[in-house]
Amino acid sequence: MAAFWHQRGRRQENGGLGSVIDGLGSVFDVLLANARLVLGVSGAAVLAIATLAVKRLIDRATSPRDEGDPKAEQKSLEESWQDLALIKTTPKPPKKQRKEDLSEPLPSPARPLVPGEAPDPRGCSAPLGAPQVKSSPLRCLTLQEKLLSHSSQLAVPEIQASLVLQLARSICTQLQNFLRSKCPELPFGRLFLSGALLDGLEVLAADHIHLMLPVVLDAGLWSLISGEDTVVRNPQHWMIKRIDLGYFPRGCSPWDRFIVGRYLSSNVLNETLHKLLVASINWPAIGGLLGCAIHPVVASRELKLEVKHDQVELSITLFPVVEMEDRVLLAVPPEGLVENLWLESFYRAEVSRVKELDASDTGARQLCLRILNGVCRSQPSLHKLGGSPVTHIILHLSDAASDWAEESLADRFQQVLEELVAYLEKGVLPSYFNPKINLFSGLLEEEIDEMGFVLYRAMSEPEVLL
Repeated sequence: MAAFWHQRGRRQENGGLGSVIDGLGSVFDVLLANARLVLGVSGAAVLAIATLAVKRLIDRATSPRDEGDPKAEQKSLEESWQDLALIKTTPKPPKKQRKEDLSEPLPSPARPLVPGEAPDPRGCSAPLGAPQVKSSPLRCLTLQEKLLSHSSQLAVPEIQASLVLQLARSICTQLQNFLRSKCPELPFGRLFLSGALLDGLEVLAADHIHLMLPVVLDAGLWSLISGEDTVVRNPQHWMIKRIDLGYFPRGCSPWDRFIVGRYLSSNVLNETLHKLLVASINWPAIGGLLGCAIHPVVASRELKLEVKHDQVELSITLFPVVEMEDRVLLAVPPEGLVENLWLESFYRAEVSRVKELDASDTGARQLCLRILNGVCRSQPSLHKLGGSPVTHIILHLSDAASDWAEESLADRFQQVLEELVAYLEKGVLPSYFNPKINLFSGLLEEEIDEMGFVLYRAMSEPEVLL
């Protein structure tokens, strides 16, 4: 080591710095010579490596740079980093053993494992003195727990629901007063609100509600004709025919002005009401009184109002409704040339039946229905499946599965998904109240395929829908 240092020293410049380095070299030589006696073999080796690295750094700092080599500076830096790394990676000398340590028992050697034998967990224990931290196992939620947690998130805030109902009732009163003053000859019944928000089946947000406008007909002047007996061949649609024109000619009924071919036209009635909503009612003034902005939707086929409040946004749809022969008919004609058809609604019967069944066995049908409606609303491909189709499947399933307790919610939820996939494969979902009616008749084949694909994938892992 001393010879190496003297050989490096001959390449240094003559002067004060060289003498200083020579002096340091002498000191290092003395240390290295006596290191074996003081530190032992391993300690002397460590000191020698460190001394060599320091000497290299001093030598590189004092040696003249090669002007013709542009990479000299880069090389010197790289060598310096290598020397520093050499110092950092130098192993530390072993700690001198104390007499007290000799009295402590040595750890028993690890016994080799016999093939097929499980390792002893005591052999993998933490070092002595280390704090023992108990790792709590991750708790995996079951489908039942996830469904209950999801249902709690679907509840509409009470303040929001109260504000929506207050606005809807106020608009209902204003519209009722207008119709009585503008059309006193038409015997409209009393307007009333309808929708899942009032029946406790609303999910996610209270942003829509239905406004039902009763059309009061004289049963002696009108009769119902099933859609099966018409060109549409659809049992869910009905026609309202004007009868006994020989004895009661046109004009005897105030609704004769809406007749097309001896049938009460839902399309003509909707067009008349649409003109009133858009052009005749002063909605800005009504909205100013109620503290909101009300705008009728001009381009929609439906009779729809958009209400914007500081806290909520609400969509109100107006439906003329006829109740005859224990049927509820809405002025919702299908798209096409046929304009005299009325759609039979089962909503009132659906809600009544679900609540009746839950009351008889303390079931969770309404809870399951809320969750499924929330799933259909959150999944764009399942929008048209929510509402009536899901309700009818639950009613069908209630006839086959008697256990609807809350503890069986997960089983019933999975069973509803299986039933939905089965009905989508057939492309037919019979109505619970009239098996002749196919509730999937208004869906396109592509829509049915997409719904079936989404639900089929979810059958093995229903949590993806939540």
